[in-house]
Formats: sequence, C-alpha cells, structure tokens
Amino acid sequence: MQVATLRRRLAAFFYEGILVFAVVFLGSYLYDSLTQHRHALIGRTGLQVFLFGLLGIYFTWFWTHGGQTLAMKTWHIRITRTDGGPVTWLQAVLRYTLAWLWFVPALALAWINRPTTPLVVGAAVMTGLVAYAALTRLHPTRQFIHDALAGTQISKFTPPKRA
Repeated sequence: MQVATLRRRLAAFFYEGILVFAVVFLGSYLYDSLTQHRHALIGRTGLQVFLFGLLGIYFTWFWTHGGQTLAMKTWHIRITRTDGGPVTWLQAVLRYTLAWLWFVPALALAWINRPTTPLVVGAAVMTGLVAYAALTRLHPTRQFIHDALAGTQISKFTPPKRA
C-alpha cells in the first residue's frame, strides 16, 4: 500500500472539519433539546463531554467499518493497521483519543498568553496544526504521531473501477 501524502491527508482533514460541523450542530441541537439547555454557560461541560463522545462514535464507527469517513473517500485515502488489515475498535478508540494531542500545545500556549481575541486563539491553533504536521517528517513512513502510537496508517486508496 502506498502511504498517502501529507497534502492529501490535510485536505481530507479540512474537508472533515466541514462535515464534523454538521455532526456537532445536530448533536448540540439534540443535547439541548433533551436536557432543556437554555443558557450557553450553564451545562457547558456536559455538552462538551457529549460532543466528545459523539465525535468518538462517528470516527470510530467509520474507521472500523471500511476504514474511511466521507472526507477520506473523497480524497481516496483509507486508514488501516500497519500490516494492511482493518482497524480494530481498540485501535480506533486509541487513535481518536491520541488525535486530540495536536490541540494540547496550541491551547496551552493560548491559555498561558490569555488571548483576548479569537484571532490569537486561531493563530495558536493553526501554529499547532503546522507543527504537528511537520512532525510527520520524523516518522519513517511520514505518519502522524497518533497513527504511529495506535498502530495504524493512512494509505492512498484507489476505489475499484465500475463496470
């Protein structure tokens, strides 16, 4: 299997962000409706935990059922074990949890600097993303840290031709 390029993986990442927006929007609506949530600051932690779990279910289900989300299908990439086999539930959960690592340094930097504008927070997050992507250069097959730790890889996938 040919390893997917960083450019292709980041393109799928940004497209996934658009799709995840819809999942988060609908999940928030469901949570707010079921809990009669009326104020944005009251019950915020519960909503965050719910959305973390919802996104975890979204990603792990797609990764364990074919190895592709819609964004991954669009960019012709697939997640597999390093031996090419399908991803297990444990690997998918581990990968999902570890994938949040790229946020930690960026958000810690933003918290230390006590930003007053969304622009500063956005710049910190984008810097964190660029640094995390640059770390792929240290891995022999150019995989992200969370993939290496979870025993997974993102490979280029050519769908079969239709008759």
